[in-house]
Amino acid sequence: MSIDTETARKVAKLARIAVPEEELPALAQEFNAILGFVEQLGEVDVDGVEPMTGVTPMRLCRRDDVVTTGGMPDKILSNAPDAREGFFAVPKVVE
Repeated sequence: MSIDTETARKVAKLARIAVPEEELPALAQEFNAILGFVEQLGEVDVDGVEPMTGVTPMRLCRRDDVVTTGGMPDKILSNAPDAREGFFAVPKVVE
């Protein structure tokens, strides 16, 4: 796929980026270079390669999935702009 200056103009407009008219050909070339790189990635044989979330093999710290009360309601409610009777007070939004 090849990107021309008209397509680059449309992409810039959709991204809400002001690109001067004289810079559109250079932007189209950059888009074409990016698309070429993506096409190269599509040619890589990844059969049998495990997906990874990072470059170093690390296990995530796990904790027991238990329900708690939090143990600190006063500390949590101290950040609220309005709290009443141990709960966050919010404006009424439904009539």
